[in-house]
Amino acid sequence: GEPGVGKTAVVEGLAQKIVDGDVPQKLQNKEVIRLDVVSLVQGTGVRGQFEERMQKLMDEIRKRDDVILFIDEIHEIVGAGSAGEGNMDAGNILKPALARGELQLVGATTLNEYRIIEKDAALERRMQPVRVDEPSVDETITILRGIQKRYEDYHHVKYSDEAILAAVNLSNRYIQDRFLPDKAIDLL
Repeated sequence: GEPGVGKTAVVEGLAQKIVDGDVPQKLQNKEVIRLDVVSLVQGTGVRGQFEERMQKLMDEIRKRDDVILFIDEIHEIVGAGSAGEGNMDAGNILKPALARGELQLVGATTLNEYRIIEKDAALERRMQPVRVDEPSVDETITILRGIQKRYEDYHHVKYSDEAILAAVNLSNRYIQDRFLPDKAIDLL
């Protein structure tokens, strides 16, 4: 999906449903672990350090069967040209674990950046794309009402229903270079 449509929020929602026990048997008692790509890549100037860190991560994940690994901006560390240099490719480390069923993986990326993953046919074959489209105005209103209390508590303010409706409708009308619900949340 496009930036701001809620890809990460979908994964966070999945994690919450797992905690609540509101998932199919196959997902019960799983733990969604978000990989911090920046921390993983930081300080890996010497060739092979990144791959070594990835291998250690995979070794830890293999010890557990209850992990769903979430990699936001997955295109940055897999596929041809990842990290802008092409020398840091986690895809070659992930593929065997995916093929053997040792790893459950959720990766978030935009439609354009998914093309990086498509270049690696073996990796793409082991992944199932799920499109996250921009929510409608009505869906965005529901989303904002769902996060209203958290934002009110954080900012020490109250949002009226009119403010929520205005944020959604005005952002949809006037902000054309971004996507709902992100642009409406920014207006709040």
